[in-house]
Amino acid sequence: MKLLVTGGAGFIGSNFIRYFLDAHPDCSVLNLDKLTYAANLDNLSEVASRANYQFVQGDICDPELVGSLLRQDVEAVVHFAAETHVDRSIADARAFVETNVVGTYTLLEAARRKGVRRFLHVSTDEVYGSLAPGREADEQAPLQPSSPYAASKASSDLLVRSFCRTYGFPAVITRCSNNYGPYQFPEKLLPLMITNALEGKKLPIYGDGLNERDWVFVEDHCRALDRVLDAGRPGEVYNVGLGKPATNLEVVRMVLRILEVSQDQIEFVIDRPGHDRRYAVDTGKIRRELGWEPKVDLEEGLARAVKWYRSHSDWVKKAKSGEYRLYYERFYGNRRASLTQL
Repeated sequence: MKLLVTGGAGFIGSNFIRYFLDAHPDCSVLNLDKLTYAANLDNLSEVASRANYQFVQGDICDPELVGSLLRQDVEAVVHFAAETHVDRSIADARAFVETNVVGTYTLLEAARRKGVRRFLHVSTDEVYGSLAPGREADEQAPLQPSSPYAASKASSDLLVRSFCRTYGFPAVITRCSNNYGPYQFPEKLLPLMITNALEGKKLPIYGDGLNERDWVFVEDHCRALDRVLDAGRPGEVYNVGLGKPATNLEVVRMVLRILEVSQDQIEFVIDRPGHDRRYAVDTGKIRRELGWEPKVDLEEGLARAVKWYRSHSDWVKKAKSGEYRLYYERFYGNRRASLTQL
């Protein structure tokens, strides 16, 4: 089988490509990535020379390019390509609408015309919005996105669903909770906390740090995607998560304990607008139907992530240069606040 993977030079996409090629050496991957700021071809150095891997730089919003790639005997599409960072979507949502909505439509239409046998749309639990304590969103929960990013992903989910209903298109949607692990761009919470702690810098946490998220090690997510790609029912949605939400503050304190670093490095900063308090998903469906279970608990996963970032200082240095520095100062440099100010 030949896959077209979009956004394969990003965090989850690159982890999936490496996982998939190792798990299915008889298959091949065609990786389409625009190479925006968070993408990095170094993430794929292990597979770059393999005969069953090919990279193409390009935009999923380009119908001619997408159509030409799909004509290369592609049987299935795994769609990761997206603008994903909430803070950036708050500052300027245009790129999120263009890539996440228009880009997804362009890809769907080209794949429909080509007649691919499977289309896996990788989405997020953020489309469900903030949940009350004790509640979990199953796949039938209403979509109530809070941020422009989450709204753009919810929009793309609905486009995929419409293609399934209207055209009988063989798409499946996954909605995963927060991922972490190797090769994650350090604008996201955990790589930012880990790398800042290793560099002796402050660890900026929004608000009181009690926002809850469910954290999934990226390899577990990749295994879930592989199962859904193989056996997920067309037209269905599958939630993916560890099922054990933890507050941002708890997770950061776990990282500091692993690093044996003082918690004095934590710095509370003014909260971002519309910050959802709690995400949690019911993962019973994927467990029952597809037999998927997460293998890596949070403590083990954090230890593995810390070890990876500690041993890949060159990758971190490159990632935290250029546009990243401007971003960091913009979103954290002017948001410092004591707890009494929050």
